Amino acid sequence: MAVSVFELFKIGIGPSSSHTVGPMRAARTFVQRLDHSGLLEQTDRLQAELFGSLAHTGRGHGTDKAVMLGLLGDAPDSVDPDTIDGKLQRVADLGEITLDGRRAIAFHPKQHLTFNKRESLPYHPNGMRFSAYSASGELLIERDYYSVGGGFVVNQDEAAADRIVQDETPLPHPFSTASELLERCRERKLSIPQLMWENERAWRTDDAIESGLQAIHSAMQGCIRRGCDSPGVLPGGLRVKRRAPALHMALETQRATGDTSLTALDWVNLFALAVNEENAAGGRVVTAPTNGAAGIIPAVLEYYLRFVPGADQRGVMDFLLTAGAIGILYMLNASISGAEVGCQGEVGVACSMAAGGLTAATGGRLSQIENAAEIGMEHNLGLTCDPVGGLVQIPCIERNAMAAVKAINAQRLALQGDGVGVVSLDKVIKTMAETGADMKNHYKETSRGGLAVNVIEC
Repeated sequence: MAVSVFELFKIGIGPSSSHTVGPMRAARTFVQRLDHSGLLEQTDRLQAELFGSLAHTGRGHGTDKAVMLGLLGDAPDSVDPDTIDGKLQRVADLGEITLDGRRAIAFHPKQHLTFNKRESLPYHPNGMRFSAYSASGELLIERDYYSVGGGFVVNQDEAAADRIVQDETPLPHPFSTASELLERCRERKLSIPQLMWENERAWRTDDAIESGLQAIHSAMQGCIRRGCDSPGVLPGGLRVKRRAPALHMALETQRATGDTSLTALDWVNLFALAVNEENAAGGRVVTAPTNGAAGIIPAVLEYYLRFVPGADQRGVMDFLLTAGAIGILYMLNASISGAEVGCQGEVGVACSMAAGGLTAATGGRLSQIENAAEIGMEHNLGLTCDPVGGLVQIPCIERNAMAAVKAINAQRLALQGDGVGVVSLDKVIKTMAETGADMKNHYKETSRGGLAVNVIEC
């Protein structure tokens, strides 16, 4: 399986890559299949069903809204967040939805978009089923899709003409484990960013790689700015107040007065909070590798640019390419889905990616990069996904700030050593996958355990 850095880092909208971005892509794919099969004009009724984790926390994560947007023909990377409420209100007011903006059919969300909390589809906890019917009630087409984390969507129907298959693009430097990645680098005398760049050439030109990485970084910085400039309360019943704007003002004042004690740490907290508050509000973010963990890599990248002497744009690209390589290892050998392995697969993976990326950007050796990435995950093992109220707010927002600081410390620990550790990156990835398999489902993005239960009970 070949995975591009640009599949791992995707520009989308909040609050969740698996519960918002993935379902929007799946719904849009289904409507496109109707069109390509010549069935769009025959469709008179459409039923959307959510299963497993999507059913348990879908409303808090905006899954129902995402599905309707996808049916309308919107894509996560291009929909204007400011237009979403108006589009959904129109569906509610008219009692109809216009599939791909062309075919209007009756649609009442409570009737045609159902949450099946007591049932799961076989392949993954984040399952969806779309069914289209003719005016006579004949089933025209039915498809199951799975949102497997980070906005990735798969379809396990072997017989389906539109089955979403793994990318088998031949790469000049294929790898599936950390040991293979490091061995390829040593054999070819390449750094991890150089190897990743050459692999990316299988899909795009050098100019497209550079401009794509710049666009990702620009989107991350834009999200930080919006988060710092948007006071108020986050949507949902928890009434969580945005903290980033006030913290930003306080830090700017502190900088003006010359008080610099632990300043870098405070700024890193700010960057992470700003991104994840923007994500919780449904704003534009970059999956890194998921929305729930979207603040960690931008926060550590901004730390690199502001507080590391000699930081430059070349270092930013090295950071992103290295972080991407590490994220791919988790995708291939474990999971980046909170519904499958808990938050260790989201915040833990992002922490590991950020630690390795920062180590590469600051001149770390191959062994030190691996060591930093291992440390970043080792101290997130067993992290549960228990969003209070099914919202990507508590503990998710603060958790990003904690993990960003942890990633920086992992880099510092790795650079102070020789990179030789008892635990390898491959071993910690294997351990994370096994830990996720052993974890009770209550602690995997269902809001049926942990803080999600105890906070409400209190």
